[in-house]
Amino acid sequence: MAAAQTTPAPAAQTVTPVIVPVVTARYPHDRAAFTEGLQYLGSGRYVESTGETGRSGVRRTDLKTGKPEMQVATPLASAFGEGVTVLGSTAYHLTWQDGLAFTFDAATLKETGRFRYSGEGWGLTHDGKNLIMSNGTSALVWRDPKTFRSVRTVRVTDQGQAVKNLNELEYVQGSVYANVWLTDRIARIDAQTGKVTAWIDVSALTREVSREAAQAGRPLTFDDVPNGIAFVPERGTLLLTGKRWGTLFEVKVPGVKVDPGVGGRAAPRR
Repeated sequence: MAAAQTTPAPAAQTVTPVIVPVVTARYPHDRAAFTEGLQYLGSGRYVESTGETGRSGVRRTDLKTGKPEMQVATPLASAFGEGVTVLGSTAYHLTWQDGLAFTFDAATLKETGRFRYSGEGWGLTHDGKNLIMSNGTSALVWRDPKTFRSVRTVRVTDQGQAVKNLNELEYVQGSVYANVWLTDRIARIDAQTGKVTAWIDVSALTREVSREAAQAGRPLTFDDVPNGIAFVPERGTLLLTGKRWGTLFEVKVPGVKVDPGVGGRAAPRR
């Protein structure tokens, strides 16, 4: 009789963890703002970009009041504005389908230049050296801030499957956090490998703002989805909001640490 053969059991597949953020504060947010990009600037202020043709722009806003202190329209009036990020003294602002990025003086929001790129523009952040951009696919593209040329591309995957519709972005301590368009999920992505290391479930935040909007007689629409992530380094928290949301949430998320030596980073869409 032949000896029995043992077939090794297949290796157990590791499930990507799902994290539920803990809300530590709530701030008012402009219900008219179709949020595309978000970045904390320090001193209780953030920069935000908004979309929609004819209503797109960039604004600097007081966190506690939700009121803009300064704002400018996207320079091309026919463009649909997308992500924004501030690196050094320059603010960078994408457009959705025009292949055009604008630069502004971060202090005055006066336009200082323009760059061309191919494909769509969705979200934008930076790692302290290069810009990081999403375009609606599973790709994250690192770009030289002086030339806007691509220097590196990473494909984002979860369990080997491509993760598409990457939208607003925020770089935090070696990870890129990305809203996934039309979902209640934020992907935490290893910036080196592109692998999703965790999912952040923000469905409870969506339900809260949806309930409040309905009670106010101004219900959210299908595209008023979560979009907007900003790192608050001195508290080790994230600011989260969405398109035409009436609330901006400050939350604690495992793995995000206090980093008082880092200036506000962050973010922006689709």
